[in-house]
Amino acid sequence: MPGTNLTRAEAEARAAAVTTDSYDIELDLTTSETTFRSTSTVRFSATPGESTFIDLIAPSVLSITLNGEALDPATHFVDSRISLPALAAENELTVVADCAYMNTGEGLHRFVDPEDGEVYLYSQFEVADTRRVYAVFEQPDLKASFAFTVTAPDHWHVLSNSPSEKTALEGTVSNAGIDRGVARWTFSPTTRIPCYVTAIVAGPYHEVQGSVESNKGTLSANVYCRKALAEFLDADVILDDTQKGFSFYEEKFQMDYPFEKYDQIFVPEFNAGAMENAGCVTFLEDYVFRSKTAQARVERRTITVLHELAHMWFGDLVTMKWWNDLWLNESFAEFMSTLCAAEVTKYSDAWVTFNSLEKSWAYRQDQLPSTHPIMAEIRDLEDVEVNFDGITYAKGASVLRQLVAYVGQDEFFAGVQEYFRKHHHSNAVLTDLLVELEAASGRDLAAWSDVWLQKAGVTTLRPVIEEDSNGDIAAFSVLQEVPEEWPTQRPHRIGIGAYDVVTDEAGDATVKRTSYVEVDLDGARTEIAEMVGIRRPALILVNDGDLAYAKVRLDEVSLATAVEHVGSFTDAMPRSMVLSAAWDMTRDGEMPARQFADLVLGCIATEDQSTVVLTLLRQLDTALTLYAAPSASEEATRAAAASLWSLALGAEPGSDNQLQFVRAYASLASSDAQLDTLQAIIDGKIQLEGLPLDADLTWDLLTALAAGGRVGEVAIELQLTKDATASGQRRAATARAAIATPEAKQATWDALVNAAEGEDMPNALQFAATQGFSIVHDTALLEPFVDQYFGMLRRVYKDKTNEMATNLIEGLYPVELAGRVPDLQDRAFAWLEANADAHDALKRLVREGSDGVRRALVNQAADAAYEG
Repeated sequence: MPGTNLTRAEAEARAAAVTTDSYDIELDLTTSETTFRSTSTVRFSATPGESTFIDLIAPSVLSITLNGEALDPATHFVDSRISLPALAAENELTVVADCAYMNTGEGLHRFVDPEDGEVYLYSQFEVADTRRVYAVFEQPDLKASFAFTVTAPDHWHVLSNSPSEKTALEGTVSNAGIDRGVARWTFSPTTRIPCYVTAIVAGPYHEVQGSVESNKGTLSANVYCRKALAEFLDADVILDDTQKGFSFYEEKFQMDYPFEKYDQIFVPEFNAGAMENAGCVTFLEDYVFRSKTAQARVERRTITVLHELAHMWFGDLVTMKWWNDLWLNESFAEFMSTLCAAEVTKYSDAWVTFNSLEKSWAYRQDQLPSTHPIMAEIRDLEDVEVNFDGITYAKGASVLRQLVAYVGQDEFFAGVQEYFRKHHHSNAVLTDLLVELEAASGRDLAAWSDVWLQKAGVTTLRPVIEEDSNGDIAAFSVLQEVPEEWPTQRPHRIGIGAYDVVTDEAGDATVKRTSYVEVDLDGARTEIAEMVGIRRPALILVNDGDLAYAKVRLDEVSLATAVEHVGSFTDAMPRSMVLSAAWDMTRDGEMPARQFADLVLGCIATEDQSTVVLTLLRQLDTALTLYAAPSASEEATRAAAASLWSLALGAEPGSDNQLQFVRAYASLASSDAQLDTLQAIIDGKIQLEGLPLDADLTWDLLTALAAGGRVGEVAIELQLTKDATASGQRRAATARAAIATPEAKQATWDALVNAAEGEDMPNALQFAATQGFSIVHDTALLEPFVDQYFGMLRRVYKDKTNEMATNLIEGLYPVELAGRVPDLQDRAFAWLEANADAHDALKRLVREGSDGVRRALVNQAADAAYEG
């Protein structure tokens, strides 16, 4: 039986036999607290006499009617499919079912607000969870028109892809302990869209009415969130970002916005950052900032708003035929959102953010044993579920940026415009886009596509420099080093910058670029004649400007300059590039982890890019707790924490850096004195000017104290009474999981992994507890769970939904024990050998965890020789 999987071959066979026309979907959200009534009527044509199936995941199917004939659910509904025999040329199918509300962030998610007992619902259908809400041909190439009718409590807002009319009904329904009236919302039919971008959002959401100006006129563009977050919703900022995106995209695409409205809803317990439902976009509600937050998060929200808006054209209007083109869908939106932010919003340094955050994600993913070509082979749904990764998003966007430089930006958009004109409301594949880009630019893209899209791996660019006796460069070349498993030499267009340290009259040093050349690289070694004959500069930066997708190395002289003067760069991009190169060297064992820590702590006080600060602090944590030699890790971590506290005290009051330094200090604090400082901040004995002790900062400090053995359940419960919100519940789950006792760790493990049926944590609480479980000062607390981890893998992967299983398998991998448990790798290898028949997606997760341990061991060995 298929379970809930669907293969590409099955989808292709079904698409060859069936053409969908329309869906009429009636949902009654008043039937119970666990299920809702779903009635779907599907009209489709088919090859006469063919048999096929439609998808549905539901506790019970009440009736199936095909072309007026009743089919017995007991025989026709099996697993996640309803069999449809002997089809006619034109068919009408009606399925009535009781479908289940979910608490996993998939299907129709149901959340009860702990503050007022109100119910909030939202749908999340990508990749294949539309079938949890109505009977559907669950594949992206069977597009159709969708018309929803929804019955719900009359004080709710009910939203979908199209505008609606609301009609009062007789009767009442109990909601949050109060009898409410009932109403019906009737939505107008959509244009032809894929099922995974249909949407239902329902509940007493707070509404801010807004509008955007489009080429087609003024459109409704409302913004929503839970009532409890209403005071924090800066809808004006969100709508301003949205308007900038509308103007930019309609001009670049020469295609009007394709839908009738544009709602944006911030929803609770969301698994991702956002979802591009057509005209009804859902966002993680953490983007409604209830506490002081790093500007990196605010910038990320802007990028996310623009990312989802780009999908309205690329993904919703023109849709991939099958999930192997998921990368193009996501990479295009990622590229466009960064380009838009850099050109028309206040985030003009968005490409610096992209280099620091997105590219580091891509490089990390591309060096795992599970790396794959950008255009991955997707055999079934389980394959695609694990491909929402750094290759699909960040590497793809990096390569698209290179493609734009290769064909020319004007030519690129001319090709995109023709692509939209030819394929709107339809499906397309990569070749369809390349054809238009070739026509617009005159370039042959076959070879480019082969090496960049169909081959995996990231190359390393390493300069080789020879000086003459006068200190001039006598020879300069760039080596392109390729991984053994993916030995593909690629062409690159790169910049090479020469930088010198300039000291002014006051004695202040700055690092300024003195010369720059752009060159083409091809093959294992490229001689760069343009660099020969110039005076040897203090620092040479390969890939200056970040044009190429490649890791770079600094030569010995440049590295010494970087270590001493990286904070003195006058330009954010080369500074970010140098720091990224240092981190790549650290991850690859070429720079000791503690030397990288010294570099970060020496320059971060003057860093003015919030995302760069955020990224560096995360890398600092990894370097100290995972990559430093175990014998030196504890002392180095305490020293780094002390430095961060000094930086926090010296930071401008109320500044972004002050907030980030205090949070980083809390995460690394471990000595008695450092823990005393955290407690003093909570108690109000230490107050930092400009830094309010708000709810989220309090939880950061309390979690750190729990991990340090200073507080337990009582303190956490006390704080939860002060912050009895959904956010407070999540933060409490993290703090509980961090309590530094064997009993607390086992209780968390059991709640995550061994819960009785029906008692699983909701997705957001599971994610929060999983984060907290691995927060330890004494890694011995985690050692008893190694065998339990490998023992639970098959069961968890089988019994839980994809989102829940993946979160647990990735989040609980005992990578923190690298170098502490000698046979950790042997246990992973033994599991893989004993479970060769497991699904490749599960084995991929285990291999990725094992590779994290491998890399940690290499880096610990490199750091052991560092003397600082």
